[in-house]
Amino acid sequence: MGLTHVTVTLRDFQKQGAPYEADFLVDTGAIDCMASRTKLEAAGIQPEGKQVYELANGQTVEYDFGFARLSFLGNETVSQVIFGPPNIEPILGVVALESVGVIVDPVTKTLKRLHAKPLK
Repeated sequence: MGLTHVTVTLRDFQKQGAPYEADFLVDTGAIDCMASRTKLEAAGIQPEGKQVYELANGQTVEYDFGFARLSFLGNETVSQVIFGPPNIEPILGVVALESVGVIVDPVTKTLKRLHAKPLK
């Protein structure tokens, strides 16, 4: 199976800035989303804090994070977004996926919309 990408649009809360749209890598190993600091700031999304994150190679890095409106697969949600390096491939993390009721099917490795979001 190849990598899964989804077109995502990010906006600031007031929907005043020009939106940032790109193909995001679906990464179920990532909790939060990540995009280029330059792209996020151009869309009017501002840093709100710092957090330490662990990379795939085990290295820890401190990044700024903020909050954005995300639209993908016909849904909209709000999610924490990491301000990444200039040429980073944007990542769609598992919290944003699950908040709109989308999971990665472990058998087919494809995105699957849940019939209903679990509250149990």
